[in-house]
Amino acid sequence: MNELDHLWSQMLSSAESKALGAGRNDIAEYIKLKAANDAIRGEAVRWIFDVFAELADDAASVRPSIVIEREHPHRFERGTSRMVGSLVRARSGVRCLTLEAGWTRTPSDGIMRNGALAAARLTHFGIARANADLSLVYAGDLPIWHIEQDDGRRVPFRIADLNEHMKIFLGET
Repeated sequence: MNELDHLWSQMLSSAESKALGAGRNDIAEYIKLKAANDAIRGEAVRWIFDVFAELADDAASVRPSIVIEREHPHRFERGTSRMVGSLVRARSGVRCLTLEAGWTRTPSDGIMRNGALAAARLTHFGIARANADLSLVYAGDLPIWHIEQDDGRRVPFRIADLNEHMKIFLGET
């Protein structure tokens, strides 16, 4: 957990204590729910970055020209909302594959639409048709990443899908 996330967690905990002290159980329950959702979001974002980084590291071990860059914190737009999270970028010559993932943190960032807990984006420099927007949404009792289709449908996102994005980046498809 970075310093900003740690500070945010402390602020939420303090706000929850104050709400309970003031008899505002409704606010305390909301803060507990937010903290629980933030923990789920954080784990899901870490997972997708870990898988991406592992695939990029594997590719870089075979192709030493691949450079992997990370940015944290990172902000990106999704609709009219601003996501706060991280970015990992794999570069090789003019080819570039970027993964951004995060969620809205404050009211000024906007809202998460359509029941999403978090958002991610895979961007291929110069190959817009290969780009993908992802949303972390519940499927039954578990939150899983989904690919946002052009027709509004959501399709579960799998590690095999991330492998396909890496193949496009490497020029293997």
